[in-house]
Amino acid sequence: MKAQTVGRPSPENHYLHTHVARLAESFKHWTGKDLVESSLSVQEQARTLFYAPFVVLSHNTAADPVLSYANEAGLRLFELTWCELIAMPSRLTAETLAQPERARLLSEVSRKGFIDDYRGVRITRSGRRFSIERATVWNLFNTKGALYGQAAMFGEWRFLD
Repeated sequence: MKAQTVGRPSPENHYLHTHVARLAESFKHWTGKDLVESSLSVQEQARTLFYAPFVVLSHNTAADPVLSYANEAGLRLFELTWCELIAMPSRLTAETLAQPERARLLSEVSRKGFIDDYRGVRITRSGRRFSIERATVWNLFNTKGALYGQAAMFGEWRFLD
């Protein structure tokens, strides 16, 4: 998916149901759990995920990965518009000092496929720091089984200021 050509999730684009299908299928593959209710249509899963009370983010496979998706909770938490999000390297969600730890985490996920106990500090666009607990981070695969990116999901965070 070329993030730069994708509009904000909306009814008109079925809340990016193709990308959300990759998120949900990869999540199920690695964790054995559903990201959203699997009995829903793909379009309804995408709408449900976009408005979910937990945060979901993903980035692509570029050398300096760029964010490719965030649900409404993620956009609000990171204080980003959709256009800002899809132009932003995902490393900028962490403070400069935390970026080596973030790189180590992503490397571990690349090797293992997923982790479900990540905790760390992230930063919003305006510089507010927050901690996340019990995040799941997983590899995404496209329909041909090729690496498509990585995603994260978490429901617990707390501002540090």
